[in-house]
Amino acid sequence: MKYETIEELRSEAPVTWLLEIAFLQPSSFYKWRAGRAKREERANRDHDIKKHMMGIHFLHPETGYPTMTHLLKESGYHINHKKVYRLMTEMGIQSVIRKKRKRHGYTPSVVYPNRLKRNFKAKGPNQKMVTDITYVSDGERFYYLSVIQDLFNNEIVGWQLSNRNDLELVLNTVALWTKKKDVAEAVLHSDQGFQYTSQAYNTRIEEYGIKGSHSRKGNCLDNACIESFFSHLKTEKLYIEKCKSEKEIRQAIEDYIYHYNYRRFQKKLKQRAPIEYRHALAA
Repeated sequence: MKYETIEELRSEAPVTWLLEIAFLQPSSFYKWRAGRAKREERANRDHDIKKHMMGIHFLHPETGYPTMTHLLKESGYHINHKKVYRLMTEMGIQSVIRKKRKRHGYTPSVVYPNRLKRNFKAKGPNQKMVTDITYVSDGERFYYLSVIQDLFNNEIVGWQLSNRNDLELVLNTVALWTKKKDVAEAVLHSDQGFQYTSQAYNTRIEEYGIKGSHSRKGNCLDNACIESFFSHLKTEKLYIEKCKSEKEIRQAIEDYIYHYNYRRFQKKLKQRAPIEYRHALAA
């Protein structure tokens, strides 16, 4: 209590006077101050980690602490599983085990091998791409966001928002990407959702010379990079703004993807934003 009182009064009186009045040694006070700064830094970091964990939990309620630890590591938070377990306990979140539902009437037409095998590093642009769909809500209804991400610099190269989670959403996202880039020989990795295993999807990517790739069934870690992006989008933008309409959601997503591509520095990219990193290596 004495240390805290001196800290509060140090702007009004010399610290040496305050320490004499309180019969405290300067070395003890400054040691307490250094420890306090570290505690505040640790608390701020834990707060950031908790926000990210909550985003992952909302995105994938089935995630337990081992998977949570891995997804945090993919996002640059290197903490051990014991701390992850402790933080999840403090936050009151745990894995939600969902009953498996039998799917009738659908057999995948095309299943590609897993060409990435969790090797998420690429030597250049348009070599390794990942894609997926997530849902967002305005409080009344759900909308579906389809995204394609380049693993070379984590840049978002194409996205589409729709009120239907269907094949058209995926094909439109692919079409948008292929209009902007030379995609021949690129690997496009996804999960085994019905859109990505359909004959129409297979035909479309073959027309562009794209190599398909699929995650193993029920293994979200095989596509961890884009899962991480969705988590950042939700925790850093959508959960904060709480959009009330499709128009607001669309604008928020557009604003965030611009920020992510042009302004959001990433440790993996030597503290550069994705497009800045691409331009720097091309120079």
